[in-house]
Amino acid sequence: MNNADFGFDVLFKYATLGILVADTAGNIVMSNPFLLRQFGYTAEELEGQKVEKLIPDRYAGRHESHRDRFSHHPHNRPMGMGMDLFARRKDGTEFPVEISLGVYEAPNGRLVVAFVSDISLRKQSEDALRELNAELEQKVADRTESLSKLVKQMEMQMKEIERKDNELRMALQKEKDLNELKSRFVSMASHEFRTPLSTVLSSSYLISRYTAGEEQPQREKHIQRIVSSVNLLTDILNDFLSVGKIEEGRIHVRPATVNVESIIGATVQELFELNKKDQRISYVHTGDPEALLDPALLKHIILNLLSNAIKFSPESSAIGVSSEREGQQLVIRVADQGRGISEDDQAHLFERFFRGNNVSDIQGTGLGLHIVAKYTELMDGNIQCRSEVGNGTEFILTFQIPPNT
Repeated sequence: MNNADFGFDVLFKYATLGILVADTAGNIVMSNPFLLRQFGYTAEELEGQKVEKLIPDRYAGRHESHRDRFSHHPHNRPMGMGMDLFARRKDGTEFPVEISLGVYEAPNGRLVVAFVSDISLRKQSEDALRELNAELEQKVADRTESLSKLVKQMEMQMKEIERKDNELRMALQKEKDLNELKSRFVSMASHEFRTPLSTVLSSSYLISRYTAGEEQPQREKHIQRIVSSVNLLTDILNDFLSVGKIEEGRIHVRPATVNVESIIGATVQELFELNKKDQRISYVHTGDPEALLDPALLKHIILNLLSNAIKFSPESSAIGVSSEREGQQLVIRVADQGRGISEDDQAHLFERFFRGNNVSDIQGTGLGLHIVAKYTELMDGNIQCRSEVGNGTEFILTFQIPPNT
């Protein structure tokens, strides 16, 4: 035995992996001791047998076709790249393997050498690692889901806290506004009520002094003064009540299909008796007169704007009122030839209690235009003011009217 033969014999017998030699027809020629122990066979039991004897039955048929193709195109390579390979022991049990193939040209013909490694432990480790990874991934997923739920709960709680905080802030602001309204009412009442109440008292006293029949004109004069003063007090109180309801959200819009021309025309007629000497009020309407609006709020708006126009315009002046329905838009204009409003004052015109710098000599609460703006807003409209000091004022109301009205 030469050194090469001796080296091969030692390698074959003492290798720590299974070595199987077969001919091109798939007949087992020889097996090393390690492989025999792997499969539980003796050398005599395997020699001359087909290699399919070591393969599970479910793979044996396909293996024969693979073996034939390898015989026609032999080359050294790992077997079953990317596949799970299994071998079958003598007792029928199966185990995972890795197989590398080599081709050896012997004097008696070509031989195929298969190196077989039992990878059961590695597979178990891989399976255990996969299970561990899956378990960890599931734990991470569960933890992530729990954290996501917790974050969502915290976000919802924060939103709820913010909502409640906003509600508290709004409630506090509303309370401040109402307290301010009450304080302003007390302050204004002591000032604004003084003149009409004094008029009522003095006129009542003077009426009692006019006892003669021919003094009836004087009595009627003072009765008219009393009526005017009471009406003024009523208007002031109504303004405060309206603002209070607006601040408390107790003004409810009750829209109905109304005849705008009739409402404005009737309101203009009501205010004729308030006209100053030779004041003229003209009203004209164009387009469809019907619109879906709250009639009570609309009338209050027109009353307030017309009353202001009369109050802040001089004698012998003209006041123009117009309404126009074009498509789904209604535009109402009230224009006077009064004192006008400065640009600085126009910026605060619709604020509560605001009064222009040039009307301090005319009695008023500074609430009327605030109420007008709020009522207009409640009916989804908007109000504009065009004015110049000394050249009169025009208020423009615009409402979007729903279709079919």
